[in-house]
Amino acid sequence: MKEYGYLIRCAIDMLKFSYAPYSRFKVGAALLAKNGKVYGGCNIENVAFSPSNCAERTAFFRAIAEGVKDFDAIAIVGG
Repeated sequence: MKEYGYLIRCAIDMLKFSYAPYSRFKVGAALLAKNGKVYGGCNIENVAFSPSNCAERTAFFRAIAEGVKDFDAIAIVGG
């Protein structure tokens, strides 16, 4: 599907915003809402690790903060 290719490219684009100074493993995510909007996310690490946040959760937090709660797909990339 064409929209999945776009979703993957968006997830790859989110890698540049990743903050992973400890693991050095960057992760990007792109969440496709039913309304067609894409929400990006990246991983954000903390030295204690447990308060760290994964990319997919960041994308969901962004969408839910805007009142969006219905989704069709998510793409997650790392490396």
